[in-house]
Amino acid sequence: MALSLAISPCPNDTFVFHALVHGRVPGAPPVEVTYADVDVTNTAAERGAFDLVKVSFAALPWLLDDYHLLPCGGALGRGCGPLVLTKGDRTDLTGATVAVPGDRTTAYLLFRLWAAGKPPARIEVVPFHEIMPGVAAGRYDAGLVIHEARFTYHRHGLTALVDLGEWWEADTGLPIPLGAILARRGAVDPEAAAGWVRESVRQAWADPAASREYVLAHAQEMELDVVDRHIGLYVNEFTADLGEAGFAAIAALLDRAADAGLVPQTSSSRATAWTS
Repeated sequence: MALSLAISPCPNDTFVFHALVHGRVPGAPPVEVTYADVDVTNTAAERGAFDLVKVSFAALPWLLDDYHLLPCGGALGRGCGPLVLTKGDRTDLTGATVAVPGDRTTAYLLFRLWAAGKPPARIEVVPFHEIMPGVAAGRYDAGLVIHEARFTYHRHGLTALVDLGEWWEADTGLPIPLGAILARRGAVDPEAAAGWVRESVRQAWADPAASREYVLAHAQEMELDVVDRHIGLYVNEFTADLGEAGFAAIAALLDRAADAGLVPQTSSSRATAWTS
């Protein structure tokens, strides 16, 4: 039977999963893939909609009863955090309306931790591609953005009020945990799934040109330079293996958020090992 997989159309996901999606991973089943923004997959995973799914680390407290966290394939790193963008000379978010890409995204959870004690007046959940144009047009006072927006926001005449990745790294010394890969309990052997994903990552690095056409076909930002910078930033050593630092970053994010009353308390063992 085919394996149902949900990932984003972003270059890092299509680069990582090219081999698996195209049947190039020995021993892996055929794959039926759905492309959706992470706020959509966060919600779909709550319904158990996919066998393998890319979600926000911030959504794990609602998902780990039904899914295993895989130790590979996701998005963590340094220097790759979400940005809060504004137009003009705004120096804080007092009285501001802020557009965010999803209420259970890691970006929004980091924003809430950063803005504790000084929250904006209003939050609006907005499709990601509408955030920068909306801030530029004055529909929102600020916008929370991720991924390729790091490389393109200046084209909209916007400035970065804060880099939440820099804030997180300075405060914790840990990488930024952004997106996780989950395997549905009872439907997918997590050890086997981790092996398939790692082999797909290995092939992506061994022959980057093999996935180029596929990556560009799904990229919202088609410029080769931006696509290459996106992949270079988000596909890194943590993609192959979360490792001690990666698991520590996940635990720190969820523990801090739970202590602040922003997410349910999560068992540390469930959040740090696919075997749990």
